[in-house]
Amino acid sequence: MANKEMNVKSHGMTIDLVEPTWMMITIEEIEALLLFYPQFKKAEKLVWHSPRPFSSAVISVIDGKRYFIKRHAQNVRNVEGLLEEHGILHYLQTQGLPVSKIVEGVHKQTAFSLHEWTYEIHALGSGIDLYKDAISWSPFYSEHHAYSAGKTLASMHVALKNYTAEKRKVRPLVSCFEIWNTGDPIAAAEKFMIHRPGLANYLNQRKWKEDFQNILFPYYKKFYPFASCLDPIWTHNDWHASNLLWTDQSDYAEVSMILDFGLSNVTSAVFDLATAIERNIVEWLAIDSYQKQIVHYQSLKALLAGYLSIRPLTQDEQNALVTILPIVHTDYALSEIDYFVRMTKSQRDADLAYDDYLLGHAKWFQTEEGKKLLQKLKEYLP
Repeated sequence: MANKEMNVKSHGMTIDLVEPTWMMITIEEIEALLLFYPQFKKAEKLVWHSPRPFSSAVISVIDGKRYFIKRHAQNVRNVEGLLEEHGILHYLQTQGLPVSKIVEGVHKQTAFSLHEWTYEIHALGSGIDLYKDAISWSPFYSEHHAYSAGKTLASMHVALKNYTAEKRKVRPLVSCFEIWNTGDPIAAAEKFMIHRPGLANYLNQRKWKEDFQNILFPYYKKFYPFASCLDPIWTHNDWHASNLLWTDQSDYAEVSMILDFGLSNVTSAVFDLATAIERNIVEWLAIDSYQKQIVHYQSLKALLAGYLSIRPLTQDEQNALVTILPIVHTDYALSEIDYFVRMTKSQRDADLAYDDYLLGHAKWFQTEEGKKLLQKLKEYLP
């Protein structure tokens, strides 16, 4: 189907689909990109456009085979930034982990810039994309999916224990954990803002220090005594069912491949596990739907069981997991604000990221349902 005939919508900050932020990739664009890949002859057609919001991606048939092509704005992800992600992919492949294979072009390079864009091509992954249309914070389809996802996450953490690449440079839309693992979070946040001018401009118009003190600090004070027990390792930081491929379409499918290391960075295994809970167990976008159970406790129990079957947590790590959960999203939420202010110029999305994401998620843990989740998390740990 021709690009112009496809009515492609993108995931937004709410449950509603929106017009894409970034223009769709065209077949002509891919033909120009293939000049960097002399092994290819012809881009034949486009068969699927990704609804993900922060970049453009497509599955294209090239020389009779399907490939996944992703395009980033250079001020979001340049070649150097993509090579940081590709480094962890290459390492995990050497450890036998099922991650996507990046196609090499001229000089064995795996990322290329063309005009204002940066591109990467991946061989199509092994498995079924069961969650390809799932929006952010949507749940696992079954407890077995949750168990397999937890088991795979733990296996990846074990494999990454000896990966020694330097942490990523400051970039938009990359996870980190720099604010709450220090003795002075306000100073850490101010340092965080120095390299993110859009965020600094935005927060200077908000009572952010007061919000931090009133809403986020109570959680920080519970977490900080355990911060030093968390060993720094490279982590995925976007462990959602839609970033995994599956062996079949049944409720008993296993994870067959790990996708999308765009948010990967040096954090800790507990941070990554807490992020997986935050992104798969609570349906945040349905929080105002009083007719719906938004916390999926059986999936939480299964996710933890799968994880602990491979990588048990120490008592300090268990305490850290429970106390970090209400604030694990902080650094990435701030990075999103910077992205919306500087890259997409969307005051509305920046406000949603601040009010509903950064503060709203933390406030929810003060509700009865939020307290219940933390209590259940304690009960499910050994």
